[in-house]
Amino acid sequence: MSEKLKQDISIGHNLKSLRKRANLSQEAVAAKLELQGFSMSQKIISQMELGHYSIRISVLLALKQIYNVASFDEFFKDLEK
Repeated sequence: MSEKLKQDISIGHNLKSLRKRANLSQEAVAAKLELQGFSMSQKIISQMELGHYSIRISVLLALKQIYNVASFDEFFKDLEK
């Protein structure tokens, strides 16, 4: 029998690790996203990191730039199936 994948897998832990590696606060990330035209608050960044807020692809693209991430693989590494 084939193994089923969870429909929603949280990348929140990786988001938090990447943010900390970039030496940014949640407030700073929210401000940088605002400058790129995304209406985000520190609370939304927190909710994303906790896995309680779905992340749009456009926001993920912006976070890749803000966190200076070379590959999207860093967002998805070490995730449970």
